Amino acid sequence: MKDLQVIKNLYPQDLELRKNWYSPVADAYNKVRPRYSQYVIDRAVEVAQLTAESKILELGCGPGNATVSFAQLGFSMVCLDPSQAACQFARSNCAAYPNVDIEQTTFEEWKLTPNKFDAVLAATSFHWMNPEIAYTKVADALQDDGALILLWNMTPQPDYEVYQTLHEVYQIHAPSSARYEDSRTQETIVKSFGEKAISSGKFKDLVSDYVVCEVTYSVDNYLLLLGTLSPYLKLEASIRDALFAGLRDKIDAHYGGSIEITYISAFQVMRKV
Repeated sequence: MKDLQVIKNLYPQDLELRKNWYSPVADAYNKVRPRYSQYVIDRAVEVAQLTAESKILELGCGPGNATVSFAQLGFSMVCLDPSQAACQFARSNCAAYPNVDIEQTTFEEWKLTPNKFDAVLAATSFHWMNPEIAYTKVADALQDDGALILLWNMTPQPDYEVYQTLHEVYQIHAPSSARYEDSRTQETIVKSFGEKAISSGKFKDLVSDYVVCEVTYSVDNYLLLLGTLSPYLKLEASIRDALFAGLRDKIDAHYGGSIEITYISAFQVMRKV
């Protein structure tokens, strides 16, 4: 699928580069990345049949944007992330939850304890894992009939008419970054992630759902948000600065210094075969 190939090309394939991809923007990621819908969290827990005694392994926890929602429910969690900066934020955000352990490592390099966890959680992170390793290793980490929980917050998008206005700035400074995903495209991408997991042969009984979320950002926070997304992290600093200056001018002039965005927040739960 063309859309999936575009997504794949946004992310660094080298493991060492991936380890610190978000480190320079960890503070902004912690501050402005959208959180996961409470509906999505609650339904994922329900479908996975988690109890207060459940043990969760989280892959790519970042600063803990999803971790906190699960920690608040009392689960025992081991959370992995390769970024030192992200782990520092995650430890701070989860300081009130003694059953949460944050480890700085990639999933690929993490030492596996077989059949230990009731669920493996990955919140907008599983596409970063090496599929040749990840599906088998997740299944090995799970207890019999354990659940893989995939959460997705898709790329925040302004209304299409707003996008068309901002597109003029992209065409001047960074045409390759001018990509718009409507809700149908995002649904297709999310669906493909679940189908790929099932096709690995390690999981079955996929259950999924999503909600469309709306958030209003100030222009400052919107630009911080864009700066945490891979298409913008890949840009040369001078190009990114010029692009963001142009976007700021457009948003100030046309939208009073703030912008409304929407995104799909989704869950996918499947059982270990």
